[in-house]
Amino acid sequence: MVKKTRRTIQNSGNHSNKTRIIAALLVFVLLGSGIALVFSNSDSDENNNEFSSNVVATNCPKNDKSSPRTIDFIRRPPRCIETNETHTAVFDTTEGEIRVLLDTSLTPNTTNNFVVLTNYGYYDNTLLFRLDPSIGIIQGGSPHTNDWSDPGPGYTISDEGGLFLPLNNGGVKGPFTYSPGQLIMARSSGLNSSGAQFFFSTGEEVSLLDTQGSYIVFGETDDQGLSVLKKMMNLYEKDENSPYGGGPKRQLLIRSVTIEIE
Repeated sequence: MVKKTRRTIQNSGNHSNKTRIIAALLVFVLLGSGIALVFSNSDSDENNNEFSSNVVATNCPKNDKSSPRTIDFIRRPPRCIETNETHTAVFDTTEGEIRVLLDTSLTPNTTNNFVVLTNYGYYDNTLLFRLDPSIGIIQGGSPHTNDWSDPGPGYTISDEGGLFLPLNNGGVKGPFTYSPGQLIMARSSGLNSSGAQFFFSTGEEVSLLDTQGSYIVFGETDDQGLSVLKKMMNLYEKDENSPYGGGPKRQLLIRSVTIEIE
């Protein structure tokens, strides 16, 4: 089963004195709020590191993914997509390609968030770390830890797509129903708690989540993509040492995600 992994960040160059002072002030202010910052040692925009080590405001990245790879932010992104355009997310995985048509009509903000993170390279070289055949889902989207403890991008996004009601048990009842082939945001139990983690639905078992309905559906794959997802689920084997009760026989890697716009 997947173990926690962390990738090494290499730094080069030196900060100017001005940058050192600003960095020190930000650390002083933000550590009091429990936000840990790691600053780059380069003043140049030319950064070939695997990760950008800055914690930055979420601005609109370049659509060609030429912006430095970034996985930590201090606020949710602005609107970066045109909702009248068609956006297709293409997942290049070790088991095959999954093409997902994103919903810019019912869930424009969720789709915008996913597109922005994708164009920052957030999901590249990450694992689909959790398989749960009991509810027919495959979960991913955790570049820091490659498991469900991932701290996320540094912000959460607002619920959308219908009415969300808080429950007495601390959970949420939402408007969605679930079927095979959907791309769905993961969330914690509270309102407005999605960030970056997602899951694919692979079988009819996912309809068991209808009683909650609070996981935002923001995309759907085609028959070919669904066949890849089912092939992944067939790799599942029980593992009593796994926090998920089991996992894939081999690692399921997302090599990259890209966005096609029409």
